[in-house]
Amino acid sequence: MNISNAELLGKKNVKKVLIYLSIPAILGMVVNALYNFVDTLFVSIGVGEIAIGGLAFAFPVQMLAMAISLMIGMGSASIFSRAFGRGDTETMKSAVNTALRIALISSVIMSLFGFIFLDDLLIFFGASASNIVYAQDYMIVILIGLAPLSLTMVLNNLTRAEGRAKIAMISMIIGTGLNILLDPIFIFNWGFGLGVRGAAIATVISQIVAFIYIFLVSINQKSSLMISLKNFFNIPLKMVKEITIIGLPSFLRNSIGAFLAVIIYRLIGQYTVGDPAIYISIYGVINRVMMFVFMPAFGIIQGMIPIVGFNYGAKNHARLKSVIRFATEIVIIYFIIGFVFIQFFAESIFSLFSESDNQIFIQNGSQAFKVIAFGFILVGFQVVISSVYQAIGYPLKAMIVAVSRQLILFIPLAYILTSVMGLQGLWISFAISDTVAGLLGLGLLIYEMKAIQGRIPSPHLDTIDNLTPDINAI
Repeated sequence: MNISNAELLGKKNVKKVLIYLSIPAILGMVVNALYNFVDTLFVSIGVGEIAIGGLAFAFPVQMLAMAISLMIGMGSASIFSRAFGRGDTETMKSAVNTALRIALISSVIMSLFGFIFLDDLLIFFGASASNIVYAQDYMIVILIGLAPLSLTMVLNNLTRAEGRAKIAMISMIIGTGLNILLDPIFIFNWGFGLGVRGAAIATVISQIVAFIYIFLVSINQKSSLMISLKNFFNIPLKMVKEITIIGLPSFLRNSIGAFLAVIIYRLIGQYTVGDPAIYISIYGVINRVMMFVFMPAFGIIQGMIPIVGFNYGAKNHARLKSVIRFATEIVIIYFIIGFVFIQFFAESIFSLFSESDNQIFIQNGSQAFKVIAFGFILVGFQVVISSVYQAIGYPLKAMIVAVSRQLILFIPLAYILTSVMGLQGLWISFAISDTVAGLLGLGLLIYEMKAIQGRIPSPHLDTIDNLTPDINAI
């Protein structure tokens, strides 16, 4: 065991440790979000606004691949960090190697499935004659890169769990920095002139290089991950089950995002007069910008998770409570700043993505974004409490919280409000579901913080083979 990392997670000033772990995570996640942001920006400049819709149709497939990777990565990281806190090296090694093996197998299967059914998927998503070719060009290449993307995401979570957040940050910076350099070369006519397909090629090359870096660093002697390439198909099913159940909230959160994207595209097609391509592109821009703007908040969460997992495993509950409270304060303040930013700069954002200064695109897009942003004010509470439940190994509660916003709230609202108000109702549905989910998260967070203080009992319905004690033990 790396003693210095154990001392960092379990003994140093918890606020300083959170900042220390979060800054690399923030930088890394912002840089990682640049993948799609830069692709979208360069494609809009080099090909046009309609081509953004082609990338948008690739979003559900990408989100599903990321959902599987995050499920494996965060599930194994939770097991690893709690075992790290207990000093259980056997469980640490098993979690790491099982995660990498199932990530590789699942990504290869998904790539093969995507190649076989690509056209059928895009038509089901609602692609039209004006943008399906762009989606095909992009996805054919992106599917090739699912394996290195998946493995990199898993290793990013595991290196954070061992207290080496800088490694995850550097891998993301390498990948995104290379992507930014390669995008114009592959997209624009002064380079290879490959358009949308060039953006995908640049992304896949960048992901492969990022994986090579983080893998090499993860097998050196400074790492606590204990990666083994022997007996590749010796995969313990019990560990697979634990990783899957604990990581399930992350999978649901992101896979539901893919499912919702399909619903949104189809609603846009249903309630738009004429070709819906411009509104598909509007949603595509909103999606990319939100991923980019709000990654710092999720970086705080990534920094919080290993501290919560380690101190829960070590039964240091005062420290556990302190880091949850401090992380919540930062996340909520940041989301409010994000709301204000969007209210003032939505038009400028859409102008940036419109080389032709298309006013329909700019005006309708900025108005939609301003409405959606009202939900950001409170949704941070839901993000925090879901991640806390996941970090301490309570997947059922984490899952319920994760799906409440999108599956339980958004879908009924979207169908009802669009039938009454058209596309405006769709944007309002985002704001309402985020606000209600945030209030739910706030209530649960208050309840659990009181439980940690021992004021009230907190019965939990879910455990993983007795790995996780009841929170009443706090």
